[in-house]
Amino acid sequence: MKLPNLPLRSRWLTFLLALLAPFASSADDGAAKVKSVVDATIRPLMSQHDIPGMAVSLTVDGRSYVFNYGVLSTQGQTPVSDSTIFEIGSISKMFTTTLAAYAHVTGKLSLDDHPSHYFPRLKGQPIDRATLLHLGTYTAGGLPLQFPEPVADDSAALDYFHGWKAEGPPGTTRQYSNPSIGLLGAVTAVAMKDGFARLIEAHLLRQLGMSHTYLQVPPRVMANYAWGYRDGRPVRVNPGPLDAETYGIKSTASDLLRLVQANIDPGGLDTPMREAIRVTQVGRFGVGSMVQGFGWEQFAYPLSRASMLGGNAPEIIFDPNPVQPVVPGWESSSRLFDKTGSTGGFGAYVAFVPAKRFGLVMLANKNFPIPARVDAAFSILEQLLPSPH
Repeated sequence: MKLPNLPLRSRWLTFLLALLAPFASSADDGAAKVKSVVDATIRPLMSQHDIPGMAVSLTVDGRSYVFNYGVLSTQGQTPVSDSTIFEIGSISKMFTTTLAAYAHVTGKLSLDDHPSHYFPRLKGQPIDRATLLHLGTYTAGGLPLQFPEPVADDSAALDYFHGWKAEGPPGTTRQYSNPSIGLLGAVTAVAMKDGFARLIEAHLLRQLGMSHTYLQVPPRVMANYAWGYRDGRPVRVNPGPLDAETYGIKSTASDLLRLVQANIDPGGLDTPMREAIRVTQVGRFGVGSMVQGFGWEQFAYPLSRASMLGGNAPEIIFDPNPVQPVVPGWESSSRLFDKTGSTGGFGAYVAFVPAKRFGLVMLANKNFPIPARVDAAFSILEQLLPSPH
């Protein structure tokens, strides 16, 4: 390479820039491809389902991206930005199971414990046949999707567990359930001797660097809190029994991506948190094409679109399903993890493949159909990951 007639320092700088130029060009090409794929998937999705605003964040081979679309409020027409806060619904459950796993690895509780160890009034009741592992995998014996209508607060929720009647033995049937994870969170708070919200902030949000994630959105950032939309009307989540433990977290797309990145590569975390994340990723019970872990749902990767949709189908979410033991060697296989989340006016989805260093977060201020979320995520995934064949 012939350098121009410049001072020595400038000549070396020119030389280094020339050497790095192909790498910068490659990175720019990669970013352009990611944006093109996400735009081509998300814009038609929003149009089809009349979604006012969305934020999508990705980690692809160590690089992070955030893309924003539409508005956080149709009244003010404020555009979605990197600071926009969305309700993440049941993705909140992953914070609860991670906190419980953290309590487990630090000796505050055991996943083999029964609820009465922490709530003595439950001793001898049907719920006490279940372990904390059963609560975190929705296999306690038939707890319903939601608390019955009269159950309005945390105190009434504990009364509900005292009178609950099981529909079968623990560990035989999976039935997706807010009360199941809610009780797990309540037990964890008792075991760790602090309020649930303070524990989430101190042990998860702080360690993961999630400074824009909240159980209660503070006044200083309320302007960034999107309005959800239901039947064209602006809505936000209502308080409910054990809501913080099950559906109460609000976050930005870039902040929620930190949770995904920690699950892809927890190496930078302290030992207890690394081990807690591992505990949440262990496959426990097979349900069709999906394997239920301690919080996270997972699939063998590579997988088909049909398998991914089937593992998030209405019958998996709303119906009881018999479970099978996880086959030996499952942990050594390549896996895709995912979780959906919804409130009355918001819809969210998270998926990641640790072996491929790929992760995706989709947040919307409308509760649009789960199959559409999964289908969009699969389209992005198959275009951005190299073919496994």
